[in-house]
Amino acid sequence: MIFRGQDVDIRLVEAGAMLHDIGRSRSHDVDHVVKGVEIAHELGLPENIVHIIERHVGAGIPDDEAKKLGFPIGHYIPETIEEKIVAYADKLIDGRCEKDIDVTIKHFEEKLGKGHLSIQRLKNLDMEMKKLLSG
Repeated sequence: MIFRGQDVDIRLVEAGAMLHDIGRSRSHDVDHVVKGVEIAHELGLPENIVHIIERHVGAGIPDDEAKKLGFPIGHYIPETIEEKIVAYADKLIDGRCEKDIDVTIKHFEEKLGKGHLSIQRLKNLDMEMKKLLSG
């Protein structure tokens, strides 16, 4: 499907949205991403879904931060439009409730500190998605 000039695989977004937190069945910490990738590989899921699972946390985790978290070598920053859509949508939901991105940003600031680089990555993703949505 073409959406605002972007070719978006809606079925991939739907599948990624359903499966991105599969690792929470083994962990409720940030490492649920790693656990999710393990489960996805065990199930033989396609790599594009594995990538959504791997890259949805925060607005992405660069290599140096992933290493500090003890993550295996991988790529934890969303690249494709589908990966970005799932990562962004994940930041707009709390349980079953929608929340404003500003609430998520404030939560990141409280948890990580106002100067943490993940906050700027989140703000950049927010701008990119709002630009896409506004056409």
